[in-house]
Amino acid sequence: MPLVHIHLIKGKSPEYIRAVADGVHKALGEAFNVPQDDRFQLIHQHDAADFIYNASYLGIRRSDDLVILQIIAGNWRDVPTKQRLYRAIADNLALAPGLRQEDVMISLTGVGKEDWSFGNGLASYVDDGSKS
Repeated sequence: MPLVHIHLIKGKSPEYIRAVADGVHKALGEAFNVPQDDRFQLIHQHDAADFIYNASYLGIRRSDDLVILQIIAGNWRDVPTKQRLYRAIADNLALAPGLRQEDVMISLTGVGKEDWSFGNGLASYVDDGSKS
């Protein structure tokens, strides 16, 4: 059920962007057991002037290849599981499209089951008693 926002500077090829999206989704499957068909990703390409970041925050040397991931997912996962996700994403994106791991930034926001509606105006993961 994760919703993934992928932010990067404009100019990358469609194949590069797809490799980023695929690598993130693969990592979600590996670390969070997200089903293959549970894929909701939004790609945000920014002009360089609109993509402001500190190139050395916390001693990590970032480049203009920086990809910022915002992932909204269920809040029931523990710290080791989240750490596995971060590692899997960085490893996958290093393999394809060849991103430096320093250029992978991830922000994870946890939400409850009641915070998801996948359509029909229903809280998709809440049992409201109407199902028999």
